[in-house]
Amino acid sequence: MALHCRIVGDMKEKELLMIPGPTPVPESVLHAMAKHPIGHRSGEFSKIFMNANSMLQELAQTKNDVFIYTASGTGAMEAGIANTINPGDKVLSLVIGVFGQRFADIAKLYGAQVTEIKKEAGENVTAKELEAALAQGPYKAVTITHSETSTGTANDIYSLIPIVKKSSPETLVMLDAVTSLGCMELEIDKLEIDVCVSGSQKGFMVPPGLSFIYVSEKAYKAKETCKTPVYYFCWKQAKKALADKTTPWTPNVSLIVALEQALKLMQEEGRMAILERHTRLRDTLRQGIKELGLKLLTDDRSASCAITAIWPPEDISVPDIRKILKSDWDITVANGQSHLKDKIFRMGHLGFVSDRDILTGLACLKATLVKLGYKLPVKAAV
Repeated sequence: MALHCRIVGDMKEKELLMIPGPTPVPESVLHAMAKHPIGHRSGEFSKIFMNANSMLQELAQTKNDVFIYTASGTGAMEAGIANTINPGDKVLSLVIGVFGQRFADIAKLYGAQVTEIKKEAGENVTAKELEAALAQGPYKAVTITHSETSTGTANDIYSLIPIVKKSSPETLVMLDAVTSLGCMELEIDKLEIDVCVSGSQKGFMVPPGLSFIYVSEKAYKAKETCKTPVYYFCWKQAKKALADKTTPWTPNVSLIVALEQALKLMQEEGRMAILERHTRLRDTLRQGIKELGLKLLTDDRSASCAITAIWPPEDISVPDIRKILKSDWDITVANGQSHLKDKIFRMGHLGFVSDRDILTGLACLKATLVKLGYKLPVKAAV
């Protein structure tokens, strides 16, 4: 008889989210978010806001300004383009999946001439490919995805970004760190990243609704010559408000209160401990998947610490796997995106996730596959 997590007619549920976002939220963060809202122009809010801002800088290892938007990560991506790119500017985009393509598409929408290095699903960009593309420049900006959510593939930013800096020092480096900041090594100042974006519902263990954008002095200079009209996401307005310890427009106060609590938890765990935990969780899940006899979309060398993409067994469909995991075990895993929909499934290990969660997910996946008629390998002892 299958053990269900639901108790007494859905009065209590214990769903295990194993998707790349939203991710599980700690109890203390939920309690912080549930408090009665405070005035967003009050001294009390300014103290919380600036404390969160400081901890965001520490996490990303930077002294650059960071603006907190009431928006998704896509909003921060658009802000990066809108504040720096003029129509006709040349942009190079490293596209290794849906979200790398999104960065490129936003640049196109703002009139940029975009060149794409486009890779097959599961592959990342190599140094040689980047060098060859840069030779066709110069470019106003290069957009890079650190951790590609749609495929579980990571670009090696510690080899790629220095190539950009050496080849074209004036080029802006714009990094999508939405599913990498808070789980993978990222040092903004060391790498001289000009624009870096992330979102609350990923490694930050907060519900969706906030995004973060880190802005370098070089990016500010690009803003001075940018003729693109921008209002809500304007860096001039955001910088002026930050000097007054607030935001230019009404923020989501409750989420920022929750963010401060989440960042305190992350600070207590320690940045290096967080990175080590996510690496261990990724490796544990990948080893377990291999023992089950399943194939992974991305090889070990370019695997993200946030999400793992998995091919289903032959003759077993992704919708059936997801359906049984949900109905029998109250575990939600993600479908593939775009052309990979119903072809792969993705298991998240990002944010408020422990070794127990990974082992539970593997055991329940094993039971699900058996129920669907899959013949386990002899060594499939999760």
